[in-house]
Amino acid sequence: MQLNGLGFYPACFYPALRIALLLTAIVPVTSGACLGKSPNIVFVLTDDQAPWAMGWAVKEGQYVGVPPAVTPNMDRLAREGMTFTNFFCTTPVCSPSRASLATGRYASEWGIDDFIPMPGHILFDARHQVALDPAASTTFAEVLQSAGYYTGLVGKWHLGDWTFAGNEKFHPTNQGFDYFMGLYSGGTTPDDPVLEKDGKEQKFAGLTTDILTDHAIQFIEDSQQQSDPFLLCLHTRAPHGRWLPVAPEDWEPYEQLDPEIPNPDYPDLNVKKVKRDMREYLASTSGVDRNLGRVLDKLDELDIADDTIVIFTSDHGYNMGHNGIVHKGNGIWATRTKPPGEFHHGTRVISDKYRPNMYDLSLKVPAIIRWPGVTSPGSVTDNTVTSLDLYPTLLTMAGVQPPEDLIIRGRDLTEMLSGKTVNDWDQDYFGQYSMIHYAVATMRCYRTPRYKLIRDFHNAGRDEFFDLESDPAESNNLIDDPDPQIQHVIARLHEKLLARMEEIKDPALDQFAH
Repeated sequence: MQLNGLGFYPACFYPALRIALLLTAIVPVTSGACLGKSPNIVFVLTDDQAPWAMGWAVKEGQYVGVPPAVTPNMDRLAREGMTFTNFFCTTPVCSPSRASLATGRYASEWGIDDFIPMPGHILFDARHQVALDPAASTTFAEVLQSAGYYTGLVGKWHLGDWTFAGNEKFHPTNQGFDYFMGLYSGGTTPDDPVLEKDGKEQKFAGLTTDILTDHAIQFIEDSQQQSDPFLLCLHTRAPHGRWLPVAPEDWEPYEQLDPEIPNPDYPDLNVKKVKRDMREYLASTSGVDRNLGRVLDKLDELDIADDTIVIFTSDHGYNMGHNGIVHKGNGIWATRTKPPGEFHHGTRVISDKYRPNMYDLSLKVPAIIRWPGVTSPGSVTDNTVTSLDLYPTLLTMAGVQPPEDLIIRGRDLTEMLSGKTVNDWDQDYFGQYSMIHYAVATMRCYRTPRYKLIRDFHNAGRDEFFDLESDPAESNNLIDDPDPQIQHVIARLHEKLLARMEEIKDPALDQFAH
C-alpha cells in the first residue's frame, strides 16, 4: 500500500516551515485522538538480535540446533501480546535497516547502502558522509511529534554523524524526537560508555544496557508530568558485539553451559570459538531481557501498562555458525581457514573473510507487539511481515493519518493485530543489500513462503535459489539446477524482483542493465 503526502522539500524549508506544513497536513482519525488520549508507545529495538535468540522461539520449536536463551521478559511479552514468526528487516545490516524502520521506505531510496562509518571508525571519511537527510525524509517520530506526542529516543540512531560543524541537522532532535540520550556514533563499549546527554558527550560508569534503560525509565517517569501521550524509542546497543562484560545474573545461566551450536560438523568450523561466542552472545541478550523487564515493571508501577503499546524487535538477525558463518548480512567465516574451493554451497566465494549473504537468519528478527485491548494474549502469526509495516501501523495506533503525499511502502498491521484474518495479505518479500564495506556485493532478494531467489548484480556466480520447504537451512543452492520446473520458478521470481526494483527506482537496476 502507498499513502500519499508530504513529499520532499528543499533544505530552505527546514525546519520551521516544514514542521508547520506537517501540523496542517496531519489529521487525527476517529478511532484515536478524537475520542480521547492516544496510547503511549514504547518501541524497543535491539541490535543484532537473531530470531532464535529468544527463549520462547526455541521452546516453541521455531528453531533447533541452538540453546534456548534465558529471556523471561521477552517470553512474558510473547504470552501477553502477538508474536510474529516471519518478521523480516529490509537490509541485514544496521544503518539501512534503521532507515527503513524510521521512514517506511527502502534504504536505497535514501542512498544508504551499508552501515554508516562514524567518527573513529577505520572507514570513516569526513569528505563523503552518508546520512538520513531530515530535509527529504519524514520519520514516524516526526509525524507523531507533530500530532502531539512527547517523543524520546534513548540509545542508538546510526543514521548519520551530527558532530561536525554544519551537520547539526542530522541530530535525532531534528528528526522527530523531543529528547535524545544515547550513542553519538554507531557503536560503543558494553561498559563505561561515552554517550550523549543534554547535547554533550559524557563518559558513564556501568553497563551500557543498564545505563540506557535508566534513562529510558526516567523519560517514562518525566512523561507523566505532561498531558500528552509519549513515544519512547529504546534502541539498545546489545547484543551487538563486543558482548562482555555483562551483569553476573546475566552470565550465570551460561557460565557452565556447553552450548549446542548449529552445523557443528561444518568443514573446518572453529567449534571452540563458536561455542564461546554463543555463550557470550546469549548472556548479552539476557542483559537486554533483564532491562526489558525493568521497563515493563515501570509501566506496571505507574499504572499505565493498559494505556501503553509495547513493540519489541531488532534491526536485523544474526548467524552463529550457521552455514559456516557468524555475524549478519556482512557475514564472517567461522572456519579456521578459507572455505575449501572456489564455491560455497554452489555460490562463488568472493572473500576469504566475509560472506555477504541474505540468509533468512540474517533477515529475520524477533518481533512482539503487546497492544492492550487489541492483541489477544499469546497470539501468534506466521504471516510475512517486514519492518516497513511498522510505520503505517504506528500511525494508525496513534490515531493519526499521514500527510497525503507521503510515500509509505509498508502495510498497516492493525487488522492482523486485532486477530482478523487478512485474506489478501501478500506473503512475498523483497529485500536488498549493497555491501560496499570490506567486500562488494549488490544483492537483491525475492522470497515467497516456499522459494527464495537472491541475485548479486555485481559478482558473477553469486546468484542463489533455495527451496525453503525442503531446505530451510539454505544449504543447497539450486540456481543451476536443470530441472525445468525449478528454472520456471526462478524466472518467475526474477520478474517479480525486477518489478519491485523498478517500483522503488532501485539504483542496482543500472548494474543489472550493464
